[in-house]
Amino acid sequence: MSGSSAEPIFIRAASKSNGITSIVIGAAGLAVSALWFVVLPSWLFLAGIFITSASLVALLIGYFKVREPEFSLEITKQHIVYRHRLGNWQIDWDNLQRAGCPRIRQGLTHVELETVGFKLTDYSNFLHSISPRLATHLLMEQRPLLLQNTDENCASGNCYEQTMFDDNHFKLSDGTVLTGVKAMLANRMVELRRRLGFDVYIATSDIDRTPGEFAAFIAQCQQARVTPQTAP
Repeated sequence: MSGSSAEPIFIRAASKSNGITSIVIGAAGLAVSALWFVVLPSWLFLAGIFITSASLVALLIGYFKVREPEFSLEITKQHIVYRHRLGNWQIDWDNLQRAGCPRIRQGLTHVELETVGFKLTDYSNFLHSISPRLATHLLMEQRPLLLQNTDENCASGNCYEQTMFDDNHFKLSDGTVLTGVKAMLANRMVELRRRLGFDVYIATSDIDRTPGEFAAFIAQCQQARVTPQTAP
């Protein structure tokens, strides 16, 4: 990340691995099940149904793995770009306060969640860069985070429902007024910062190492940008 000719760093999602293998196994399983129904006696019919079902599941898993982008993250000297089949989002380094693993209270201790959070200085560039389809996906994917660090005064346990789909208009620092799904995402980011301390989150399946290691790596990249490079 240092130097004027630094190459981008690409991160491959853990969930991307073995996609082709799953497809091959699924296809082979369907071939076996077809022979199973033709050759073997009828009392083994249910076993053939099981093999067929398992093969179809393997094909679907492989298909969803293969259709995702080759790399989930691209890290350059200017920004961090997250890539998904539904679109991208971008965080400029100048807009990133810090990255870390959000922690929740469990009794008298604090436990780190299996996710990486990013705290932004300003929401404008991020929300302008994200596609509505990806924004919708994040709203659904990150719903479980609303259950963390809930209000202890909420006796019913359903207080988070009021903020799950908050579609109130949201005004950005540049004067843009957001409506619809992007406004919902902006309000969600505000709520998640209040509860967990971060605005944007990346799931463990989208990175190639543990959340703690990835957060430390982002901190190193961030530090490398501000540390003066000495000539040899």
